[in-house]
Amino acid sequence: MSNSVVIITLSLLVLLSPFLSRITKIPVVVVEILLGSLAGYFGFLVENELFKIIAKVGFLYLMFLAGMEVNLKEFGFAKSSLLRRTVIYFMMLYACSLTLFVYFDLSAVYLVAFPIFSLGMLMALVKEYGKNQPWLALALNIGIIGELVSIIALTILSGGLEYGYNREFAFTLGGLFLFLIGFVLFFRGMRILFWWYPGLKTLIMPHDDSKDQDIRFSMALMFIMVAVMLYLKIDVVLGAFLAGMFIATYFKHKTELPEKLSSFGFGFLVPIFFIHVGSTLSLEAFVDVKILELALFIAGAIIGIRLLSSLVAYGGYLGLKNTLLFSLSDSMPLTFTVAIATLGYGANAITHDEYYAFIVASMGSGIFLMILIKVLYIFFNKK
Repeated sequence: MSNSVVIITLSLLVLLSPFLSRITKIPVVVVEILLGSLAGYFGFLVENELFKIIAKVGFLYLMFLAGMEVNLKEFGFAKSSLLRRTVIYFMMLYACSLTLFVYFDLSAVYLVAFPIFSLGMLMALVKEYGKNQPWLALALNIGIIGELVSIIALTILSGGLEYGYNREFAFTLGGLFLFLIGFVLFFRGMRILFWWYPGLKTLIMPHDDSKDQDIRFSMALMFIMVAVMLYLKIDVVLGAFLAGMFIATYFKHKTELPEKLSSFGFGFLVPIFFIHVGSTLSLEAFVDVKILELALFIAGAIIGIRLLSSLVAYGGYLGLKNTLLFSLSDSMPLTFTVAIATLGYGANAITHDEYYAFIVASMGSGIFLMILIKVLYIFFNKK
């Protein structure tokens, strides 16, 4: 199939997705994956090097945008008791995941996938309900920490699957932590530099920016960080995420920048990534009993461990209603579940059916939980 057909198909799917999402009330991400699957099934989208490259860039851009949600200067917990509860929450989360991993003798992919976090669907909830909801404000903070932990876990898993858990992997892991320490020192150094020379920020990103320096600098920083990750043999996702964090932390005077970058990303690059994911998913996966059973297990595990951990850690702090909404809102790691499934299948750590099950689980739980949260929210407010 020619590149022309692939390009035209992609263009039409990107254009149609928001309209279909609005009509069906299904999250646009899920619509994009479904459309990609349909286009692949009917032969309009095939494995194509250009398609794969653009999809990869779309995924990195999505991680860059996720990083831009983290302003380290403003991030934190107002109460030390809340911080202790958060530590308990994450300990419970990983303890439950480890228990399932050992009991069912699962692949290491599952150990990372069950407690994984992703801000993509959570940001859709923030857009709909606002940050003033106590359950959603906490979910956003926990989601940010969870996504940082998830990216590190994803990087470790990637290194382990690529090199095996041997000396080379140990060097890679050591390099990761040395890089993180170096990045923290770099952050502190930049903080001092910008404190001494505050005009440097406006020199890099001027208020009156007719030449789009803000976008040029953001894109350059993202790709430089990706190049550094490639050189250090660390998952490039981490580089894109940290680049976004740097922009959000030190250039908040550019209030319009997040919207500009987000509009371009979610309007073009990010949808192509999700369409590509859909194109690798056969429609038969949605009617295969074995795949559906495994998908139900995966989704049930992701939701179940969060419900249990949330009730233990935050039940006395948020109350039952808000704790329930909080746990459900943090149970939709669609983006990273897709990323882990892709990584695991590419490294032959999971089977073809397991790959499909992860995708079906992430899509199905995303639709189900978005509807369930809305129903519960209306019900609790009426009471």
